[in-house]
Amino acid sequence: MRILIATDAWAPQVNGVVVTLMNILTRLRRQGHEVHVVSPEGFRTVPMPSYPEIPLALLPGRGVARQIREFQPDTIHIATEGPIGAAARSYCLRNGLAFTSAYHTCFPEYVQPRFGLPLSWTYAFMRRFHAPSSAVLVATPAMRRSLEEHGFDRVADYTLGVDLELFHPREERFTNLPRPVFTHVGRVSLEKNLPAFLSLNLPGSKLVVGDGPARRKLERDFPAAKFVGYKHGEELASYFQRSDVFVFPSRTDTFGLVMLEALACGVPVAAFPVRGPIDVVKDRDVGVLDEDLRHAALAALELDRRGCRRYAEASPWENTVRQFLAHMTPAVRKAERQALQAEGR
Repeated sequence: MRILIATDAWAPQVNGVVVTLMNILTRLRRQGHEVHVVSPEGFRTVPMPSYPEIPLALLPGRGVARQIREFQPDTIHIATEGPIGAAARSYCLRNGLAFTSAYHTCFPEYVQPRFGLPLSWTYAFMRRFHAPSSAVLVATPAMRRSLEEHGFDRVADYTLGVDLELFHPREERFTNLPRPVFTHVGRVSLEKNLPAFLSLNLPGSKLVVGDGPARRKLERDFPAAKFVGYKHGEELASYFQRSDVFVFPSRTDTFGLVMLEALACGVPVAAFPVRGPIDVVKDRDVGVLDEDLRHAALAALELDRRGCRRYAEASPWENTVRQFLAHMTPAVRKAERQALQAEGR
């Protein structure tokens, strides 16, 4: 199958959307599918407001249309709502082509604290963006219910996974930091709610792996915490593996892949009982969800690391790819699509 994915989030960006798409792409190609990614690469870009490390394509309409025409995809998936995604959506609507989309990021909740826009305005925009989609893919049942409550149609589940070969347990622990080591991995930005973690009165050390626009301020405000910037591959896995507890303070994530990565490394999770954590940490033996995040972090120290690994083994990326393919729709014009449906194809 010839699969086209349109996304504003792509390497060298480091975030959950990129990790998800990279893992899906790798496994689709292993299965023999031909995949073309339309990303900001090759376009003139401008920095995203408040996220200068994220480039946004400038007026990409013609370039996106050309790539779609030249690739002649069997199916089209729009992964993000930025300029690339919007251009692909416009092309599909002009040409009567079906497409699927994904809701990876809670933009309404991210935009409100930065620019003061009411949630109703941004949810209305997001609802209009996804309305023509044949299926709006979301990572958790909680996210699906939330979108349906906001008036989204054709919302479909596709559970995200973890690379079980890269992320695996090791006996080694940190020797250069006082233990226990409480670790967070992710983008260092306002919506990640990191002060809720960094302000906790905990023994040992607090470690932050990642970077972002809030890093400098947080380093000034919490000088006892150790910030090490972005890490990748086996080095990233080693930070999970050597930690005692993974702390996830976000209240706005749609999923939280890093929690699964921590569990795959045998590291228990401490988080708030909100959307994202409640769908990832479903077993009280692998994580503690509590409005008292300090209690959750300390209680997680007592959990069995072997059980965390066994729990994560039920979520390989291959499951995600099967669900992804099951939701794909032929990128053909409406009349052709109706004929295919009539034939039972």
